[in-house]
Amino acid sequence: MNPRTRHALEFALDNLVWFMLVFVLVVFSIFIPNYFQLGIFANIIEASSVLGVMSIGLALVIITGHMDLSVESVAALGAMAVGILFCSAGIGLGVQLHPEWLMVPVSLLLALIVGGIIGVINGYLVVKVKMSAFIITLASYIWVRGLVLVISGGRSAQDLAPAIRWFGIQRLLGLPLTAWIAISCFVVFSLIMAKTPFGRHLVMIGGNETATFRAGIRVNRNLVIAFVLAGAIAGLAGWLLAIRTSGATANLGVGLLFNAFAAVVIGGVSLKGGVGTLPGVYAGVLLLSAINTAINLMGLPANFTQVIHGMLVLAAVLLDAFKQTIRQRLA
Repeated sequence: MNPRTRHALEFALDNLVWFMLVFVLVVFSIFIPNYFQLGIFANIIEASSVLGVMSIGLALVIITGHMDLSVESVAALGAMAVGILFCSAGIGLGVQLHPEWLMVPVSLLLALIVGGIIGVINGYLVVKVKMSAFIITLASYIWVRGLVLVISGGRSAQDLAPAIRWFGIQRLLGLPLTAWIAISCFVVFSLIMAKTPFGRHLVMIGGNETATFRAGIRVNRNLVIAFVLAGAIAGLAGWLLAIRTSGATANLGVGLLFNAFAAVVIGGVSLKGGVGTLPGVYAGVLLLSAINTAINLMGLPANFTQVIHGMLVLAAVLLDAFKQTIRQRLA
């Protein structure tokens, strides 16, 4: 195979999800009435904000060759913590700060800390106790969701403080601020992964953890940081969830994990680690959001969404295996 063909094939593999996104948007625009309009595309970006943020943390861990199944429950816990303190109805305590704008950074910091703590627990058990990340984070997925039920008593917190809810109302260039927060997160972490030693080390760990350790890189420290970041970013997703729903419920965010997993894998992050970019993950998130929007416009029953999401997860795994096979042949 000549170098030009090889580079072209590698480029196609690295950007396959963007081609898929454009293809899907074109097909939907042709066959679904009223799909091709700026308002619909803005809704696609807006609807993908929470899932997009959650997918960033999950991608960071998967790139290292590990897994974090707890991000969905961590987001729910972060949302519930914010809801209990800053909601004024239901189980909300209606805490007031003066000036009111202080509630925004305080609530955000609370969500980040809650998520970061769970990330520390996961990272410590995986790195220090040498337990399987899959098992540890699966356990966290269960017990953290249980903790949400315990602290809420199965009830909901409603009527989030207006100063915080303001982020879900205000728009900039046709998009809500929550969408801009998600886009900013992708830009920042994409730069971190591409331009900093930390980002390159995460990719190296996923490619060959033993060789990375022998190269003098502090593998354990980087892995713990990855899990802490995943937890904190999930907490941020929970903060955005609370803003979107103006509160929190015990079952908030159920099902987001599988969508995030699909978005990450469809976006080009290999389940074996060492391969993947966050811009590709964002394209995967937008692809899922575009499909969900099409389902809603066609008026299909909600059950169809679950079936399609399940098929997308399967397709994502098969796509990852196919891309791995092609890369091995190119090597």
